[in-house]
Amino acid sequence: MTTTEELVAQVNKILDDIGIDLGELFEEFEPVKLAYTLARNVSLLNDLREELERRVGETAPSLRFMDKKNRDPHLQWIYRKKHNRALALERLHSAITAHKMALALLSANYTFKLGKRELKAEELKPEHLPKVRTVPKPIQLGRLEVLPHLAYSGDVLRLLARESIEVREQFKLIKGKLREKGIVQTKSIRIEVEYFEENRLKKTRLDLPADADIEAELRKRFGRRFRWRILSFIKTKGVLINNHYTVDNLALAYASLDPEKGAEKLGLDLFRYYFLTSETERQSLGLYPDIRLCIDCHYSIFDLPFRRERDFKTGYGSMLIIRKCEMESQLSGKRAEISTIPNYVLGGVLLYGISGWDERKVAEVLAIPLDELEEGLKKFVISGLHKVLFMENELKRFEKFMPKSDKAREFLALLQG
Repeated sequence: MTTTEELVAQVNKILDDIGIDLGELFEEFEPVKLAYTLARNVSLLNDLREELERRVGETAPSLRFMDKKNRDPHLQWIYRKKHNRALALERLHSAITAHKMALALLSANYTFKLGKRELKAEELKPEHLPKVRTVPKPIQLGRLEVLPHLAYSGDVLRLLARESIEVREQFKLIKGKLREKGIVQTKSIRIEVEYFEENRLKKTRLDLPADADIEAELRKRFGRRFRWRILSFIKTKGVLINNHYTVDNLALAYASLDPEKGAEKLGLDLFRYYFLTSETERQSLGLYPDIRLCIDCHYSIFDLPFRRERDFKTGYGSMLIIRKCEMESQLSGKRAEISTIPNYVLGGVLLYGISGWDERKVAEVLAIPLDELEEGLKKFVISGLHKVLFMENELKRFEKFMPKSDKAREFLALLQG
């Protein structure tokens, strides 16, 4: 049985080899071979992670926190050994995250077919590789160009050290954007109410919207005999992606891809991600591990792609995503009425209604076919759901997609009740 130090050395050697092997694999981009290699690596790295976690346990305090006078050479050796183990484990976590992100990106953009049967990346075997066909999916999620730049060896800082100053500055910018907490907004107020019921004093707690008329609302529920006090404000908070391995890999990949506009490209890709997918899809995609399924506050990274828009204001991109997420919940239970509209086209329809952009601009921003978007807009108008989701001033934008003839308009009016 190997010692822990031998296992740490083995982990570092395997991760170094993976970084070299995958670098060579990207010279000729073959999605099937790449997906097979990534899936095989993930299986191996997960086994190593479990074994190393079992042996390492909790990490020891860092040497730098010890008083110089009290540093015993034997203690230093022990702490250094613990530190090396912890670093190997961190490297493993980062490498596994990079592999999973790459696999999710390939799966989101390609379908692997063996005859008529669809295969997942985890089901690929060496004998399948010459026979499997790669079929591109109708829309692109994420950005395939970042694949060669993810930290498959897990050593983000060492890879970053090889890059130019421009890449390092862009890395810091992207990481800062992804680590910032959203601009806090008060969503609701938690209050405590004392009231009389059947001549007995009772107490309860409840949450009300931040803009609610508290006195009027409580009077409806408890009559006139009550008193209340605010316990706390419930606010939006937290980072967009709650996983520093994901943040490090994204920052390195996009900064290496484009040292000038890497943050802007990432902002656009994340914006498209929210509009081209449903909340259910986002739960299983894995493109950006531990990203929020929906956002409820402003993140400045979503402003970067739209700074040159004429009506740009702070929070521009975030507000569009927030509206889209709200509409997703409003469409719950009504999706059957527009079942022929794919989710990525539906995202385009919703963006058309809330953004003020014409259909060409929407198709360009989301990188979806214009003819599919126009067809989706017509079907959405026929369903009548635009009257449910959009405000009165936004409804005018859908008139151009109404049926042209009087008979068709009359039939549509009867159909919608």
